[in-house]
Amino acid sequence: MTPERLTGLDASFLYMETPTLHMHVAMVAVFDPATVPDGYSFRRIRQMIVDRIPQVPVFQRRLVEVPLRLGHPVWVDDPEFDIDNHLRRAALPLPGGMRELGDFAADVTSRQLHRDRPLWEMWVVEGLQDGKIALVAKMHHSTIDGVSGAELLGVLFDLEPEPPVVVHPGDRQLDLRVPSAFELVSHAVLANLFRPIDMGRMALRTTLAVAGVRKVRQSGPGKAAIPLTAPRTSINVSVHARRRVAFAAANLADVKKLKNALHTTVNDVVLAMCAGALRTYLQAGDELPDIPLVAVVPVSVTPDMAELKGSNKVSAMFVQLPCELDDPLERLRLIHEGTKGAKEEHKALGASTLQNWAEHATPNVFAAAARLYTRMKLADRHRPVANLVISNVPGPDVPLYLGGSELLGMFPLGPVMDGMGLNITIMSYRGVLYWGLASDARAVPRLWDFASAIPLALTELMEAAGLESEPFDVPLHLGPGMPPHARWVRTATPPPSMNDTAIA
Repeated sequence: MTPERLTGLDASFLYMETPTLHMHVAMVAVFDPATVPDGYSFRRIRQMIVDRIPQVPVFQRRLVEVPLRLGHPVWVDDPEFDIDNHLRRAALPLPGGMRELGDFAADVTSRQLHRDRPLWEMWVVEGLQDGKIALVAKMHHSTIDGVSGAELLGVLFDLEPEPPVVVHPGDRQLDLRVPSAFELVSHAVLANLFRPIDMGRMALRTTLAVAGVRKVRQSGPGKAAIPLTAPRTSINVSVHARRRVAFAAANLADVKKLKNALHTTVNDVVLAMCAGALRTYLQAGDELPDIPLVAVVPVSVTPDMAELKGSNKVSAMFVQLPCELDDPLERLRLIHEGTKGAKEEHKALGASTLQNWAEHATPNVFAAAARLYTRMKLADRHRPVANLVISNVPGPDVPLYLGGSELLGMFPLGPVMDGMGLNITIMSYRGVLYWGLASDARAVPRLWDFASAIPLALTELMEAAGLESEPFDVPLHLGPGMPPHARWVRTATPPPSMNDTAIA
């Protein structure tokens, strides 16, 4: 590939990373190998991944830093690429349940990726109960966001156990040439020549955008949350390197039924479920604040900025979670008003604002500030920017297969930030919302308790709205806390349509 300079936003995820703040995203997927035509074989899965890697350049590119960090790094093909540095085989200890898988995923996500090779790793995990297998994968956030990560599934996964043989015109040829230090520096200097002019223009545009946001806040009934107004809880501390991982599942049909009955959105109901689960968790620790919590909600700007280069096309909005309120429907109503206001303010601010300012981040200053912030544990010394991150990504509604093994469920995992020791990421698949929970191990020691509160929060909303919960198929038994109307064996009955699962 031709050397490609990272965008400012992609590079910022590299600058933010410290030994305790890991900026990679991950996914835990569980499969049933009973559907493999000739029986499960790790060697077959390995060969399948090797064959498909050339279709995805991100798998074979590594970073090259600009000398003295005068500019953002560039991507180049790795001339020493070795699949064994990235794809590994592992086995769970007995009894091989989802908690053991969560512990394994926590260990994987507790360690940084090596910067001297392509920024991804995968483990094929055996030893799960009932002969199941799992895939635990992680990639650096500089290479991928939620939407592009979902698209990547289309390359690795198939639509049938034994897909037709696809003949490719030939493997992509690696460009073994690495730019010289002189080339890297000269390109960085040229790019920096126009920075003062660009920053002046951006300052003017941002000032006008902020005025537009202020106008929206004054006219609309619902308002976005403001950063640095969140109450401090035990979740909001400087993070350590060790992570904890847990999983949950909920019925998408029930979420849609609530959405339709109360005229909200799928994302509003998901946020209300998070608020209910947080209320239960914080009450158990006798630390429920008397003011709303604040969540950072990533927003994809891909449709608005399709021409933008780079792996990450995201912005963010801040939403209040009124966990202090006892009435679940009132919590949902306020969240709905808040997200409407947040969307209007985000629209007024502009989808490209974050991207444009990140483009001019100074690498040395950004990285040094991140290390200083972490080392001095400054997140413990000021009011939290927000309490947690919540991300909702629509997933596929058809069965998928990896090397012939049927995908039963997948749990996305996002990065845990200083001052925000909990990340909740949700992805839909075949009528089920799968929740991946990642936390700082010390900040959220009862993460599985929190996971079990998620389906209960949906039940609470359904009962308050006078709606009947529908049975749904969950081929993974996640342990205590799952609703009693979940069936543990997927039936032949098609799942509910997911044509409108996108965040509305």
